[in-house]
Amino acid sequence: MPVPTNKSVLQIAKLTQDAIIPTRGSAQSAGLDLYSSEEAWIPALGKFLVKTGLSIALPDGCYGRVAPRSGLSSKHFVDVGAGVIDQDYRGEVKVLLFNFNRVDYHVKKGDRIAQLICEKISIPEIKEVEELSETDRGAGGFGSTGTN
Repeated sequence: MPVPTNKSVLQIAKLTQDAIIPTRGSAQSAGLDLYSSEEAWIPALGKFLVKTGLSIALPDGCYGRVAPRSGLSSKHFVDVGAGVIDQDYRGEVKVLLFNFNRVDYHVKKGDRIAQLICEKISIPEIKEVEELSETDRGAGGFGSTGTN
């Protein structure tokens, strides 16, 4: 299957000499692997904000979603939090890692720690209304549409 062509460009600047430019695991991977630019320990049942040593300029009409790496989550119980990068943000990209394991997790410099996905976004105008239109679902949530 051919890779879709896209004229949008993700600009990446290294803030440190040893920062690693994100890479794709395969030609059609949705995410770009983000690498740690520092060594860190995430305490058991704790969190740590890991530096990448990069700043980015996202394509027009996109935001960056920082998503977990499946292997890190399934093998080590390490997950990602606070995963939205706004298009106008120009600071260092950092990854908030949560360690849900009962042992400390060691992040080595150069480890792949998360994925960056460029997603299209709609930025609607806000309109306050007195009430919303009715739907079949209504206010049902949290399992109200079925259990399987």
